[in-house]
Amino acid sequence: MKTLLVYCHPNPQSFSATLYAKTRDTLAQRGHEVRHFDLYAENFQPVLTLEERQAYLTNPGLIEARVQAHVDALKWAEHLVFVFPIWFYGPPAMLKGWLDRVWLPGVAFMPPPQKGKPAVPGLRHIQRLTVITHGGAPWWWLKVMGDPAKKLFTRGLRALMDKRCKTIWLQLHDMNNVSHADCEAFIKKVTATLKAIPI
Repeated sequence: MKTLLVYCHPNPQSFSATLYAKTRDTLAQRGHEVRHFDLYAENFQPVLTLEERQAYLTNPGLIEARVQAHVDALKWAEHLVFVFPIWFYGPPAMLKGWLDRVWLPGVAFMPPPQKGKPAVPGLRHIQRLTVITHGGAPWWWLKVMGDPAKKLFTRGLRALMDKRCKTIWLQLHDMNNVSHADCEAFIKKVTATLKAIPI
């Protein structure tokens, strides 16, 4: 399976980094054809500039040319995998900026054809979505808050993919209070889940 792995965390010694390495290695060992982006390591520029915002709908090719490798990988992928922490109920700003500058009109979607209609999906070739994440809040508090990060990925982004897209959401909660054993158990869960994904 053609798998695009997108990782976002500034610290190469972080738990996220461990999850990223384990995810990348497990997918490769299982036989996935993996392309991966470490957004901080490559110093991805997440800010949509004034020039880019003005060209967003009328000339998205201007932005696409600046992030061409990322656009090409998104068009190529059958399986998207994200590894990132949840900060203030959402992904890091770097990852949100990646969505802003890579998931462009004509790439990820086409604008709604008329008022009251949703955007037209552009990623129907993506058959699987996997998110591996962690955050400081307990699970019940995220439920109170409406779980915005999960909704963004498993509803908002998934809506642009294949109608039958299979979704996996793996999250470790209470990161401020978890033990080493908790972290190890989560890594094992991630590994077992990835190994079970059909090639």
